[in-house]
Parts: sequence; C-alpha cells; structure tokens
Amino acid sequence: MKVMAQMSMVMNLDKCIGCHTCSVTCKQAWTNRTGVEYVWFNNVETRPGVGYPRTYEDQEKWGGGWVRTKRGRLKLRSGGRLNKLAHIFSNPNLPEIHDYYEPWTYDYDMLLNSPAGEQTPVARPKSLLTGQDMKISWSANWDDDLGGSVATMQDDPILKKMSEQVNAEFEQAFMFYLPRICEHCLNPSCVASCPSGAMYKRVEDGIVLVDQDRCRGWRMCVSGCPYKKVYFNHKTGKAEKCTLCYPRIEVGLPTVCSETCVGRLRYLGLVLYDVDRVAKAASVENEHDLLDAQRDVILDPFDPGVIEAARRDGIAEDWIEAAQNSPIFKLIKQYKVALPLHPEYRTMPMVWYIPPLSPVVDVITGSGNDGEDVRNLFAAIDQLRIPIEYLAELFTAGDTAPVDFSLRKLAAMRSYMRGINLEEGRDESIAESVGMTGTEIEEMYRLLAIAKYNDRYVIPAAHAERARELDELACSLDYDGGPGMGGAGPFGSSSGQPVPVAVENFHALANRQTADRPSTPGRVNLLNWDGNGAPQGLFPPKDREGDD
Repeated sequence: MKVMAQMSMVMNLDKCIGCHTCSVTCKQAWTNRTGVEYVWFNNVETRPGVGYPRTYEDQEKWGGGWVRTKRGRLKLRSGGRLNKLAHIFSNPNLPEIHDYYEPWTYDYDMLLNSPAGEQTPVARPKSLLTGQDMKISWSANWDDDLGGSVATMQDDPILKKMSEQVNAEFEQAFMFYLPRICEHCLNPSCVASCPSGAMYKRVEDGIVLVDQDRCRGWRMCVSGCPYKKVYFNHKTGKAEKCTLCYPRIEVGLPTVCSETCVGRLRYLGLVLYDVDRVAKAASVENEHDLLDAQRDVILDPFDPGVIEAARRDGIAEDWIEAAQNSPIFKLIKQYKVALPLHPEYRTMPMVWYIPPLSPVVDVITGSGNDGEDVRNLFAAIDQLRIPIEYLAELFTAGDTAPVDFSLRKLAAMRSYMRGINLEEGRDESIAESVGMTGTEIEEMYRLLAIAKYNDRYVIPAAHAERARELDELACSLDYDGGPGMGGAGPFGSSSGQPVPVAVENFHALANRQTADRPSTPGRVNLLNWDGNGAPQGLFPPKDREGDD
C-alpha cells in the first residue's frame, strides 16, 4: 500500500440555483485573457441539455477516457502511441469553435459616441476572435433553464440511451443544474494522452496541471479528456485547464468558485488513497462496480495502519488530521451520498456530486401531497423512474441502485429533521429505514445544510520545506502577463507589469483588472485607473522640457 493525498471537491446539487456566480468569478480570475475568450474552467449546465462543449459526453464521437480490453487492461479510447503519432499533426477528434461557441462583445462605443438622431443607436455584437460583426447562435449556457430544449434535447447523449417515452416526457419531469470543473482524476486520461509529457498530476495533492514550457500544442489532451475540460489557447498555442486555484489551496484558502458560491454547495477537502490500487479499480469488468471500486481506493484516515503508512510515505501530521476532518471523506465514504460524474470513463474522477432530491419533492408537492413526508418521498423515488434513470446515467454508469440509495438518505434526513423542527420528536424508524442512526442523520444534516465555512473547507496549507516541489513555473497560466487579465487586445489591456502566479494576486485582483488605455476614445474612468501609465487626455500636455 502506497498512500497519497488528493485534494477533492463535492457539490450538493440540491442547493445549486444556477446563478453562474462561480463561472463568472472563475472567468475573471483565470480566463479573462486574449486567446481563451471561449474558455470556461467552471461552467454550469442545465440538465437535460447538450452541455459545453456540445455533446461532450458522446465518447463514440470524441474518443475520450479509457476502455477495458478483453485482457482486462485499460487503453485510451482515442488510441495508443502509434495512433497518436499517426495523427499528431492532424487530430480528428477535436471540438471546433462551433462546438464551444464563438465569443463576442458589443460595440459599446456606438452607444456612447453616436451623435443625436432619430434612430436609437445599436451596439452590434462583434466576434472576439475576428472583430467582425456576427450573429449570436450559441454560448456556454445557451440551453440554460431548459431554454431551447425542444430543439436541442434530442442531441443530449444521455437521453439517446433512454427510451422514447422518457425522451418525450423528460422536459416535464424535472430540471437541475450541474456545475462542472476539471475532475482532477486519479487515473487522468489527459495526462496519458499528452505526447510531450506536459500534463502531469502533482504528487503533493493530486492537482492536474499543464507545464507550459513542455507543452507543444498537440492537443491530444483535449481529445483524451472525456469531460472536455482541457482547452487550447489559440494565442499561445498551449493547453490550459482548471488549476483548482492551487495558489489559494497552498495557503489554505478555497478555490474562487467555492469562495463565491451563493448556494454554499461546494465542499473541499483532502482524502488519502492507495495509489497501488487505482489501476485495478479503474479496470474492473462491470461498469456498475466502478463506484464501489473507487470508494475502496479511498482509505480510512482513522485506521492506525493507514496512518502509519501515510507517515511512512511522507504525509505530514497536519495533512493526516485534515484528511480525518475532511467533509469529502464523510460524504463519499461514510454517508455514501456523493457520486462521481461518469465513472464509466474509468478516469476515477475526484469531483463528486450529491444528486438532487428537489425534482422528486416538486412532483409530490405539485400533486397536492406533502413533499416532506417520508412515505410520500420513498414512494415517489420508487415510481419516478425517469429522473432516477437520468441521474444514474450521469453518476453511476446507468445503475439506479446507488442513486436510489442516496436519494433515500436525503429524503430520510429531510423528514427526520422536520420532525425535530416541528417538535414532533426524533423518529428513529426513519433513520433505521436507510441504515443510519438518528445521530448520524443529524450530523449529515449539519454538514449538508448548516455547515460553517471551516466545516465545508478543510484545506491544509503547503509546507515551506516542500516549496521547491510546488514550482509556480508549471502553472498553466504563468506567462504573458500572468493569470486573470493578461495580454493586450482590442477590448482592453492589463495595467502594470506582468506578475508571477501567487496568492497575493487574488487579494490584489482589483488592481490588475484596470486598464491604462480607455476603450472609449477621449474618455478616462478615474474609478478604474490604477495610477500606472499616463492615458492620453488624463494630464495636460507638456509645453517644454522640464515641465511636470
């Protein structure tokens, strides 16, 4: 047994309201730059829907993830070394900008500087790629809130696997939001797909990054990732991806998407796992066994044998303590309510999800019954097969039993706590019906419903003695002005000199988001000027040498 640490995330989908705050703040911090205008490290999809990029879950088309051979070994779905060598200059399995969307802005100067006239001026959409006028036809959340679902739902790869009745009635069944980031997998196919070895998984905390110095822009990582969370920067010719905000993680702060989440649905923590068992767990024959196999790879941080092995393998005491207090371990291993996204890709993803109970409750309430009564909830879970099947295709490779088990626990928790809040007493039979005790139900409720900041984010800081291993030069965004707002372009430029990736950048984000060159000629917004440079028109012209 070789023990390693993995920084992981769990999202409670029952609490996501689809506000996209996580996406916007991530965009501002990491991809608000030239070359990655279309890139969203974090995006929120409405389900059912085709996702971003479109139909990314159709691996028959894109060839992402792993497949199991007849000999019981894993191979990349997109092909091995010889196949990659044959297509290294012409990769046929890449999403095009049409599959993402062509990013745009608006000609705001037309609104501000147009002379008075009979017609109201119009700010036409202009492509951020070409600068030309364009017609907006798609975006990263075009089918948000089921918008346009009648026209696009037939392209949902999951719905294609289900019956015609489900496909026809699904829009009336339910809707939920699915936030997505890089899965930082235990068995990442993107890393295995990279011919130059630029993609790597950090030994310290399992975060998957891109070494910009080694990246050659082959884009095999884009094809190899089944979640399509590796992107190509068309300005630098390099690959980029979610870094799990590692400069923040290293000092014990949560990711930007977690920090700004309105619904407080994200949990961050450390788990210990046995790296020697990853390959065996990812290659089990039956896809329905992948969930249990991955759970078995995650080790019990309270086990004396695991603690001893972790110390032997160089894991610090405070990291072991963080793993013991981790909300991730509780939700995945102890309560078993969190599920991985598409385990059938065999990448062993480490961003897990608690399935939403709200669609079931909405159906009960809409029928005039009590949506909090445990008997109604259990009956609805049994009979409402459409959501269960869809959720199972997302989280358990089509096996409905684990989803049913998770929803029953969530339903039992809701009914049990209602009895306490209404002073009807603690009904232990509700807890026993899902194999839990009343104490466990209340502990799970505190974690899922009212957990404080330090309970949701248990992040051990990096150790100074390991600073050389945590080299910032490997960050996928450490170039051309640094992360967030680097690079000049027709729609604004960053202030000051390029700065290296460091956690203080996040605290000084406002100072890096201002522009020396105003986008509107003749106008300078003093509220946005940071004192660097001398924008034209801000100061009186110099009449002669020596004038200040």
